[in-house]
Amino acid sequence: MGHYEDFWYNIHDSLDKMNLREEFDKQLKKMDNQDKHRYKDTRDRWSYAHDKVVKRATKKEKVQHS
Repeated sequence: MGHYEDFWYNIHDSLDKMNLREEFDKQLKKMDNQDKHRYKDTRDRWSYAHDKVVKRATKKEKVQHS
């Protein structure tokens, strides 16, 4: 696999393991209407959306365990 294929696979694998695919898709859709994300390339958008949903899920998980 090439560098980009590894990136896409790792994103999908991570989302599937954490069951966050739906939240990820919602975040990408939300970013479509935000000016600060309009001119980012796909890889940057996916990376940002992935980091955001994982961080949100991790934070929510910590709050529930407290």
